[in-house]
Amino acid sequence: MVGRVGPEELELTEAARFPNRPVMVNDGLHWSVLTLFSEALEAIAAASHEAEISGIAVDSWAVDYGLLRQGSLLSVPYSYRDSRTERGLELVDAVISQPELYARCGLQRMPFTTINQLSVDRERGMLELADTMLMLPDLFNYWMTGRQAIERTNATTTGMMRLDGSWDLELLEMLGIEPSLLPPLIDSGTVVGPLLPGVREHFGVHGDPQVYAVGSHDTASAVVAAPLASGAAFISSGTWSLVGVETAHPITCADAERANFTNEGGVDGRNRFMKNVMGMWLLSESKRAWEAEGEGIELTELLRAAAEHDAEVPVFDATDEIFYAPADMPAAIRGWFAARGIRPPEGKAAITRCILESLADAYARAIADIERISGQRITQVNVVGGGSRNSLLCRLTARRTGVPVYAGPVEASAIGNLLVQARAAGVLSGSLADLRDLVSRVYKPQRYDP
Repeated sequence: MVGRVGPEELELTEAARFPNRPVMVNDGLHWSVLTLFSEALEAIAAASHEAEISGIAVDSWAVDYGLLRQGSLLSVPYSYRDSRTERGLELVDAVISQPELYARCGLQRMPFTTINQLSVDRERGMLELADTMLMLPDLFNYWMTGRQAIERTNATTTGMMRLDGSWDLELLEMLGIEPSLLPPLIDSGTVVGPLLPGVREHFGVHGDPQVYAVGSHDTASAVVAAPLASGAAFISSGTWSLVGVETAHPITCADAERANFTNEGGVDGRNRFMKNVMGMWLLSESKRAWEAEGEGIELTELLRAAAEHDAEVPVFDATDEIFYAPADMPAAIRGWFAARGIRPPEGKAAITRCILESLADAYARAIADIERISGQRITQVNVVGGGSRNSLLCRLTARRTGVPVYAGPVEASAIGNLLVQARAAGVLSGSLADLRDLVSRVYKPQRYDP
């Protein structure tokens, strides 16, 4: 995405779009990071021929990383959906209990947290070969600038950070992970450095753009662009749905741990207290399974049929781990109901409606838990990201939460990324509230009432 921004201007243009599919080989599921890097730099180069590019910043999904030795990537990074993560949970559980770990880092229990993945790498001897770990956005920054550092918001997703924002050296020692593996932390809004001359020349990038650290976990950037008012919860809706509120400090009470809530860092030192809920992954994987049967299926037709499906459908638990990486999503959904003696929905329209009802139900339950645990009264919900285009899901969410839903902007992560860059460059100034005010003036949200 390429953006233009000023005190009264915020414009976003899609420079390129390309697939990001993990590849299964004999040792597991991996990301094609070199292809992603090349595609991104080629798009930046093409954009630089049309207008001056003054800044570049990267945000991506969380938890995944690359291991390096003397500056070179040792192996192709694994996907967090690889099955090795279950072994990682066992290794960490053998050293520290979940309540104790939660009290240290405030993260909800999920098998793919970075600390679990690194524990598998340690068991397999990979950490003996590595001298540096970089989260994926930081790996791209390193390839662009030559500087090794980890941006703080994404570092909070690793399970290796204390609540005070420093690396938990004692925990690393307990798990047999060398602290020297972790480079220095930097804050969002930091200049990482200029694009290396060799990178500029190879890809044909015009000008001399600076590379910035932003909220490199895409949700951290998305929440920057969420026009949050007092009493607002957010849903960052994409492959995952992250349902939460901003707080000044982490919430790590026993109720929060039992409800499996997570605390992740936000831009400007804010805390995101939230629940990870399976998102549009449920629908995209169902669509993929149906297409594998030889049918061409348009998402718009699926959603239209689901909206017209009048019969009541049951709901499933959209946080259940069985939906993380099933071979056949519709079969996994049917199996979830069958295991509980509940008649599953039949047909694509019914299953699609069931998915959306289940997501809305999970959102409503998460928001009720937020109110109970945080003491905040939620009076509206802001949905940002790709899911904000799904009008049926937004209507169902308003109905089940009982509060108005404001949908948009769709490209919230890219907008938040751009705003933090612009502020770091001195083009914009002010607080998060000021940045959000600009978003609200340019992108009018769609309101859905209960």
